[in-house]
Amino acid sequence: MPSTVVHAGFALLLAAGLLANAYDRKALAVVLVIIVIPEIDTLLGPIMPGAHRTVGHNVVFPVAIALLLLYDTRLRDRSALRDRFDDWGVRVAWVGLFAHVFAHLFLDWAHLEGINMFWPIHDEFFRLEGELYLSTTEGLTQTFVEIAADPESGETTVDAGGTGTTESVHVSNPVEPDAATDTPSDEPVDRRFPIAQRGWRLYLVLVGVFVVVARRFQADLPAEE
Repeated sequence: MPSTVVHAGFALLLAAGLLANAYDRKALAVVLVIIVIPEIDTLLGPIMPGAHRTVGHNVVFPVAIALLLLYDTRLRDRSALRDRFDDWGVRVAWVGLFAHVFAHLFLDWAHLEGINMFWPIHDEFFRLEGELYLSTTEGLTQTFVEIAADPESGETTVDAGGTGTTESVHVSNPVEPDAATDTPSDEPVDRRFPIAQRGWRLYLVLVGVFVVVARRFQADLPAEE
């Protein structure tokens, strides 16, 4: 699965492009903290089956936070967030939420067993897996969402990449690694803290760091006279 380091590298790229006038070290730190927070659900594994990729990896809470931010910053006569942190805080909050969804949740959605997308409203893991292509014989084809009709009953089923529920899905993590059935009980448990298990993931981390460093050394364009 993508490690927290990979999520952070992707988040740095998004932050560098979206923070605009709010870009500073404090803003980057806030975004990185937001990226790390979802991984806390690994600590709940021993007391809640399937907690990892569930409690901190769903779209229900981000949507609720987005609605709260929208209400506070756009609909209220006076924004509590803006009063406390000015426009800087508003931009950082929105960018942090955006980075959380696209640099963390949706990246995990495409790996291993996916994420428990609509928990706690609906308990089911979904994985983004398939292909989209244009064929000279089949036309435009996609397999990410497959719709099939039973020829006998006529019932239509939709497969959007469901992989199971919290009772049947376990995503290996340092707190609860997958234990081999033939490993003696007295052998030490191999707890791996992933950094970059694929070349493209290491590349993403390095590019994110490079962009942040490069932006620091960029000079502002001279003002037009």
